Amino acid sequence: MRTECYGNGKAMFILKTMIEEDVLEHICESKTPKEAWDTFAKLFSKKNDTKLQLIGSELLSVAQRNLTIAQYFHKVKSLCREISELDPEAPIGETRMKRIIIHGLKQEFTSFVAAVQGWPTQSSLVEFENLLASQEALAKKMGGASLKNEE
Repeated sequence: MRTECYGNGKAMFILKTMIEEDVLEHICESKTPKEAWDTFAKLFSKKNDTKLQLIGSELLSVAQRNLTIAQYFHKVKSLCREISELDPEAPIGETRMKRIIIHGLKQEFTSFVAAVQGWPTQSSLVEFENLLASQEALAKKMGGASLKNEE
């Protein structure tokens, strides 16, 4: 029992000497390293919740605007990856990611996306990105002609 108390005392001493003052005040009443650890876990998980909300909001408002297809897909995938790292229990699947991407695409891709979604077998996210990138390159080659159907 005495060695356990001694070990706890050493661990608490190390924690209290290595931690910055603004964080130290949260564990000054902790008697064991486990109590201190649990306090830290609660403290820092709250910050993750805030960050998760911010990234989630950014993801829902992301739009292609002046980005290329490759840049836009990269941005959405990066935000989804960050969310999955912060909340491993609720990763964003490929289907949801595809819906988010479609929602933020430029209007000129609307008819193309509708055609692709009408296919009997849906494309994977990578295939979808390649199709859109090809369509974007074709539009550029044609001198920036719109992808919209002319009425």
